[in-house]
Amino acid sequence: MKDTHLTLRLPAALAKALAKWAAARGVPKSQVAREAVARYLSPAPAGPSEVGGLTARELAVRWSGLPRLLPEEADALAEDLAAARATLPPPREWE
Repeated sequence: MKDTHLTLRLPAALAKALAKWAAARGVPKSQVAREAVARYLSPAPAGPSEVGGLTARELAVRWSGLPRLLPEEADALAEDLAAARATLPPPREWE
């Protein structure tokens, strides 16, 4: 299938965010846009009742399409989770 070209106008702030995100991950902006459009147009993700019926191959395909965190984003997420966990009350003892 032959590729087609698309001209896309973005607000300046969104264009800057796209450029920064793509540069941080070392991928072209067009690849980011292509993948975002593909995810947007794909069917809704499976609900909990459907997940049990996935094959390993189907799961691998879905896994490869998930966004990845940069190391500093992962560290920030871990810090946020630890801070949130610290605010929780201690677990109750069950009888």
